[in-house]
Amino acid sequence: MRLGANSVLFGGHDLETAFRYIAAAGYDGIEVSAIDGMSEHLVLDSWREIAPEVRRLSREYGLELLAMEQPSQDPARMEAAFQAAVEIGIPIINCGPGGKTGDEESFCRTIDALGELSLMAERYGVTLCVKAHVGACIHDTPTTLRAMELITSPAFGIDMDPSHIYRAGENPVEALAAVIGRVKHVHIRDCKGRQQGPGKPEMQANGRGDIDLVGYVRVLHENGYTGPLNLEVIGARDYDVTRCAIIAAEARGHMQACLQACGAR
Repeated sequence: MRLGANSVLFGGHDLETAFRYIAAAGYDGIEVSAIDGMSEHLVLDSWREIAPEVRRLSREYGLELLAMEQPSQDPARMEAAFQAAVEIGIPIINCGPGGKTGDEESFCRTIDALGELSLMAERYGVTLCVKAHVGACIHDTPTTLRAMELITSPAFGIDMDPSHIYRAGENPVEALAAVIGRVKHVHIRDCKGRQQGPGKPEMQANGRGDIDLVGYVRVLHENGYTGPLNLEVIGARDYDVTRCAIIAAEARGHMQACLQACGAR
């Protein structure tokens, strides 16, 4: 497994700052944020100008480009993300499911959209991943399993985030075991309580909350998962760089300990 962090943690700072401190915390790689409103990192409207800088930063700081997060399912927006990913050398694009929990019509629309986007991802030679998300049409293990059954493209995968599964009232360790066959990316963070949101950025750091992340990583290891394990902490855009760096370093230490505990490192 490759340990990474999503640059959105440093969303209030420029992309080089994110690379610098993620590298300093000891991560293997980075997930580049293309999330409008949360960062100004990979701005898709100007990706051609930004792409050479992302490649330079990857070389300079020794961080592997593990993934990109781009939440929109708009076909034009996603095609720009795929084009940027190919040019930069990013293998995985993560998006959200959208829709509304319990709304069958929005679930069907999402499946159709993700199916078409997966075919586009095939053409570009990249992988599209989606995760269960609190409040969305894909929000728990049963809806994730339905998506896995209905979207058959080899370019489609599941992005597992234990905090969303935990807030859906499930046991993330058991949920991961049920879907591991299609897991191609992991967004990892902790969570205290089962409320709607993930909590303050500090409380999203691995080890601060209630989730059995050691057991979670053990399931990944025992099933031969070798993909990215990317920290995703949101809500820190107003934080100074020191606070962001502390969260990154604390979480990375816990991630390393989890890997060592299950014999993965």
